[in-house]
Order: sequence, then structure tokens, then C-alpha cells
Amino acid sequence: MKGLVFDIKEFAIHDGEGIRTTVFLKGCPLSCIWCHNPEGLNPYPELSVKSTGCLGCKKCYQPCAHEECKPFGRCLHTCPRDLVSVVGRYIEADELAKKILRGRDIFEETGGGVTVSGGEPLLQHEFLLELIAYLDVHTLLETSGYAPHEVFKRTVSAFDTVYMDLKLADREAHKEYTGVYNDIILENLYFLQNSGIDHKIRVPLIPDITDTEENLRAIARLAKDSEVELLPYNSLAGAKYQSVGRTFTDRITKTQNNSIDPSIFKNAHIK
Repeated sequence: MKGLVFDIKEFAIHDGEGIRTTVFLKGCPLSCIWCHNPEGLNPYPELSVKSTGCLGCKKCYQPCAHEECKPFGRCLHTCPRDLVSVVGRYIEADELAKKILRGRDIFEETGGGVTVSGGEPLLQHEFLLELIAYLDVHTLLETSGYAPHEVFKRTVSAFDTVYMDLKLADREAHKEYTGVYNDIILENLYFLQNSGIDHKIRVPLIPDITDTEENLRAIARLAKDSEVELLPYNSLAGAKYQSVGRTFTDRITKTQNNSIDPSIFKNAHIK
């Protein structure tokens, strides 16, 4: 089975223990206004055009006979600065597994493994399960938790560790800022917390949206005894939007709340 991947990062050190290979699957059912991977939102390959450094030569608009260029109406091969590309490619599960397992020795030496992120990996759960069947290294899933309950249960149960986001506790606020209600996320969280699966809850700290004391205290109540990691806002998140034809929101202030009391959470980590 083929899956749609938009990036593979080897020697990753921020996506779990040890040195890892992180695979980013394309497609996400959420539309968080702070998303720092806009190229991972659409569940299909798409054109990426970087404007910085463009010579204005228009060579990429000239007709070409390349089959791979036809869906995009642009030539992918003529830009003298290599600014035109496609984000997302399909790959067979066994082929991806072979690529991942080239790092087996490093994984074993450092206590690392493979992390699957996105986008939202659970959109491609059948591909994920096939991929996992080929791997005999530590596996970690990063997920928003937004998936049908049976899909969530079946998929997370195949992983060694799960990192699950909790962005906003309030149902209406979650809908406003991510595009979806959080009902199924909370149902899946309850399962994860009672499953015995090694897991961590991660909270992205978005200025004046998720980093408020009211929201963090509400999330702490939901987290209970689960380990929690607080992730600072990436102020460079908007840099990639233009290349994939998106506009970054101006609804996020640039002032991070630096007075967060980590004791709100029993097991919080602030990086």
C-alpha cells in the first residue's frame, strides 16, 4: 500500500527519545490557525513555489512535455534557482520501511527509532499499520487525536509510544481556532490514558489562545496524571505559507506568555 509523505527527516532529536527518523504524512482534518506545517495540510501532492530569489524569468511557465509537470501547469525542472517543486510523494510501505531501517544501528545506540508525524497520520491509518508491521525498532506516533474512535484505538495500539496534542479544552474555542470540535479528541484521550500505552500530552503554547491560564488549568484537569510537555510558539511558522498558496493568519499576537506556572501540571516539561 502507498502512503503520501511530504518530508522525511533523519537524525531528528526533538521527536522522541534518542536519534530518530521522523516521517511526515500529508493531509490533516484540522485547520489550526498557527499551523507550522502548512505544506502538510492538503491530502494530495501540491505545487510549492518559493518567491525569495526568483529571477522573474518565467521559464517555469513555458510549455513542457514532462508527465510529472502536467498536473501543475508549471515545469518543475527549468527554474535556474530550483524554486519550483512538488510537496508530497507516494511511497510503498515496504520501501519506506527499508529507508527507515537504514538507521537501525544509530537507533539502537541512542535509544531512538522512528516517529510518524504530519499533517495527521491517522488519516492514513491503513498505510500506517502496514508500515509498522515491517518495523522492529521503537515506534512513536504524533497525533492530534482527531480520528474515528475505532481507528484511533486500533492504530495507537500498534505503536510503542504516542504523543497526543491537546490544544484547547473549551469545545467552542477548539472549533474556532482549529476548525473542528474536540469531542472525539477527548474520547480518544480517555482511551489512551486508560490503555497502558506509553504516552505524553503536548500543548502548543499559542499567544493569547492556548497559553492562557484558564485553558492550561482546564487541560491540566483533562491530563490528570499523564506526562505533559509545553511547546513554545514557533514565531517563524508563517514563513512557508506563501510557497503553497496560503495566507498566514494575523490573529496571533507575537507576545508569548512567559509567566506560565509549570506547577499547574504534575509532570510538565517546558522546552
